[in-house]
Amino acid sequence: MLPQHALTGHERIPMTSVNLTKKEAQHRSDMLDVEHYTIHLDLTTGEETFSSITTARFKVKKSGDTFIDLRAKNVTEVLLDGEDITAKALTLNDAGYDEEHGIALTGLTEGEHTLQITADAVYSHSGQGLHRFVDPADNRVYMYTQFEAADAKRMFACFDQPDLKATYDLTVVTPDDFVIVTNAPVETHVRDGKATHTSTIDYRLSTYLVALIAGPYFEVKDSWTGPLTKHPETPEGQYGPHVGQADELTIPLSIYCRQSIAEALDADVLFDQTKQGFDFYHQVFGVMYPFHKYDQVFCPEYNMGAMENAGCVTFRDEYVFTSKPTEYRYERRCDTILHEMAHMWFGDLVTMQWWDDLWLNESFATWSAATAMVANTKYKTAWVTYCSVEKAWAYAQDTLPTTHPISTDASDIEAVEQNFDGITYAKGMSVLKQLAAYVGQDAFLAGVRLHFARHAFGNATFDDLLQSLSESSGRDLSDWAHQWLKTTGVNALRPAFTVEDGKYTSFAVEQDGAQPGNGEFRTHRIGVGLYSLIDGKVTRTDRVEVDIDSASKEVSEFIGKDAADLVLVNDDDLTYAIMELDPASLSFVQEHIGDIEDPMARALCWSAAWQMVRNTKMRGRDFVELVRRGAPVEKETAVLGQILAQATTAVTRYSDPEWVEAEGNALLATTLLEGAKVTRDFRQVAFVNQLLSVTPTEEAKEFFRSILEGTPSIDGVEVDAELKWKALTALIAAGDINAPEEKIRAMREEDKLASGQNSAWRAGAAIPTKDVKTAVWKELTDTSRSMSNLERRHKLEGLTFAGSAPLLEPFAKDYFALAPRIWKNFSSETALQMVEGLFPYYATSQETVDTAQVVLDSEHPAALHRVIAEGQDRLQRALRNREADK
Repeated sequence: MLPQHALTGHERIPMTSVNLTKKEAQHRSDMLDVEHYTIHLDLTTGEETFSSITTARFKVKKSGDTFIDLRAKNVTEVLLDGEDITAKALTLNDAGYDEEHGIALTGLTEGEHTLQITADAVYSHSGQGLHRFVDPADNRVYMYTQFEAADAKRMFACFDQPDLKATYDLTVVTPDDFVIVTNAPVETHVRDGKATHTSTIDYRLSTYLVALIAGPYFEVKDSWTGPLTKHPETPEGQYGPHVGQADELTIPLSIYCRQSIAEALDADVLFDQTKQGFDFYHQVFGVMYPFHKYDQVFCPEYNMGAMENAGCVTFRDEYVFTSKPTEYRYERRCDTILHEMAHMWFGDLVTMQWWDDLWLNESFATWSAATAMVANTKYKTAWVTYCSVEKAWAYAQDTLPTTHPISTDASDIEAVEQNFDGITYAKGMSVLKQLAAYVGQDAFLAGVRLHFARHAFGNATFDDLLQSLSESSGRDLSDWAHQWLKTTGVNALRPAFTVEDGKYTSFAVEQDGAQPGNGEFRTHRIGVGLYSLIDGKVTRTDRVEVDIDSASKEVSEFIGKDAADLVLVNDDDLTYAIMELDPASLSFVQEHIGDIEDPMARALCWSAAWQMVRNTKMRGRDFVELVRRGAPVEKETAVLGQILAQATTAVTRYSDPEWVEAEGNALLATTLLEGAKVTRDFRQVAFVNQLLSVTPTEEAKEFFRSILEGTPSIDGVEVDAELKWKALTALIAAGDINAPEEKIRAMREEDKLASGQNSAWRAGAAIPTKDVKTAVWKELTDTSRSMSNLERRHKLEGLTFAGSAPLLEPFAKDYFALAPRIWKNFSSETALQMVEGLFPYYATSQETVDTAQVVLDSEHPAALHRVIAEGQDRLQRALRNREADK
């Protein structure tokens, strides 16, 4: 980049507005107090751009130079205290305004200042910024914002970092049929075919939590009224926009979705779960809901699960189920609702100072959601789900060479975006769960309430929370924080015992040092449970809780007691560690997994077996056999879905390819098909969905054809549009459909919904010919082509569908040449989606590992390096497992 002009009287200051660094953010925070933004948007100026006029009012605490962030097509005017500074504020390149560096504010003097910036901003199709979507079902236009971590600058000029909170006035001009939803109530006036909407956010809010929803959304209204349970820590007096802490309050509720899926919106269920969440949080948090209303908006083409914008939560609209889901998807949606609601307090009311503490936001919300689900909803086994799903994610992430401490230095925004991972969410949540057990849940919540009271509508750090928790518990938590938050890797725990005449003569728990990392031993509070087969059921016969902080811990309570059939050294899942089974317990589990009564104990056995597969201590094919025996009687649908997916991974990545070709694929498909035959309802859906994503047998293909005909050959299977699309895609990928393009067009005529378009993209990309795969590959990697995030996602799924590996292997070397260009030219969200989605797992070989190393030995952005390193490590694990499986 070469600037076309120079500053007058000032040297150009270094600015990295797009990838803001922590150092730059600290400089701005030291220099500025941001007071208020007045934002005027016109969404009627075209389909590509919109008018954005921002007036920022701020106070300079010490004179100097800084910059304000804005990503826009062009900037037409910059006025500082009424003076036109456009020429010296902008950096230009051949395309015009260079958004990489933001807008320079040089020579600022102490005191109050007003800055007005007029620009044409760009609608997003990546899910970042202000995203614009045209519903193919009815051609209605819908928009939503997604600003975390630092994409508010795509809609308005701002100091886009969490600790510079401000208040806001918004004015938005739209077509007259648009609904506007934002963080505060909206007033609308219609004139001459246009609507002008105004809203005032009268509480201090970080830029990343500002929201704007625009379009002809369908709305359902309700309200929640309930008491606030007050505690000694409950604050009194002025409280943001509220006065004091009411004994009882009423919160207006609304739910929004697209008109074309409104018929599928189960608003009653969603409102019930929302109210259950408010009941729980007002009972335990001691601080009333801090905002004016609570809206939940289901948005199209959404990348993540949801986002906790204050008073205006956005969700992916796949959570409006237009086809029959598994029970796990219902549970996951409830978890997401309660997770985002917890953020209203932890994240929105009290916000992290900088992204180092992202883990704390997400871990607390994850812990809160599971706790609330168990206490106040029908999902009483939410901790079992967490043990099976979230912890598997954490363990996988924590064994990669790129693992990082839970609390880690977020040097810049790219590093932040990489840390929305299993360490931040799942490991962090597990550690918070341990902390609550360590200090006692009452003391833990008292500390949280103290944290809310001290830092309401401001910013805080983990050290601030730790101080409050230390006060409430009376414990010095500094050592605990260091060993759990500042180290990497996961410990392994296993039993070590001797038995004579059927009784234990010695019993201990062994701990391995945390790996990868420095091999630290950590302090674990664990339950050690003994289980035996009694009258056909595996039940717990004894249990003790002990603390282990070294390589071994004796459990003297078991000496002299009858030896059990099954030993669990993390009984009830109290700690974060990989639990290994002794050989006798593993053998017993392989015969009796379905006889274990307690769902948590059963989930722990599944988890232990899977980790043993990943670590080459159990063959992949043996895990598939375990699933064949145990899955049909597994009652927890979240666990069932997880183990079916793991069995698929065991076959496709971790088993000897010759065995896979000769027996493995057929064994997996038969296991899933037989499971679908003997189960019903949500459990049957899990088997069918997984079957539709693997290499099918002839019998499975016959079943898929019966789905297309609308007369499924398996009793209990309900055919809907989504199931038909999945069956068609599976048959296309298997080469079983003549003229697949014609069949896709015909199906699309029957299904006009956006979900049908997504499915059509997937099915088209699954066509198993060299020409189609080459065309899709080129289309996805063409950095000049505009494509929505959901089109990319579904074409990636089709391109890499089961059985596609032989056709994709020639692209492996091309991938490593293209990855740096993709990273450079796509938005961060799209680049991550592409580089991860195209990684050549389909070419599992030492040659691919070596080619990846060439990239790793070159200079590339740290975030790209991380993706390649993680992919390489997974390939190396697959090669080790395949060798061990022979």
